[in-house]
Order: sequence, then C-alpha cells, then structure tokens
Amino acid sequence: MRYSEQVKPVSYLKANAADVLRSLAEGGAPLVITQNGEARAVLQDVASYQATQEALALLKLLALGTRDVDAGRVVPAREAIARLRKGGGDSTA
Repeated sequence: MRYSEQVKPVSYLKANAADVLRSLAEGGAPLVITQNGEARAVLQDVASYQATQEALALLKLLALGTRDVDAGRVVPAREAIARLRKGGGDSTA
C-alpha cells in the first residue's frame, strides 16, 4: 500500500464522505487528510482502530514487564505457580 495514494485534501473528504466511509468499512487503507497542504488527520475504520489500540495495550504490558525484569522484580516461575495454586496471588507476600 502506498500512502501517497491515500492522501486527500479535506475538501475531498467533505465532498465524498459517504464513499470514503464505505471504502474504509470494506477494509480500505487509512486515509491521510490534509489541510492547506499539510497532513492533519488519519481516518481509519473502527475495527482497524480498535485492533491498533489493543496492540498498543499489549505493547505497554510488555514494556511494563520488561521494566520489572530490569528492576529485579521477578520470581522463579515454579514459585509463582506454587503461589497461584495456593491462592496466594498477592505479590507483597
């Protein structure tokens, strides 16, 4: 996909809103909207936006886990599993 083909001025969006939304709903690529020749917004369908947000949330969780590892806030897997089996999921113990 070439983003250069997906760049449209805001006037195009105004004149073709229904067609743009239909294209996006059918799995079309995100559309970069320009104003006065500068990129101002990216328009994408709701499903793609939700998938992006979910992926970002997972990446944040991975980053937090990496920070915990770097800070030494870890326990061996066997110990963690044993705690969970005992019902002692509290990390302050």
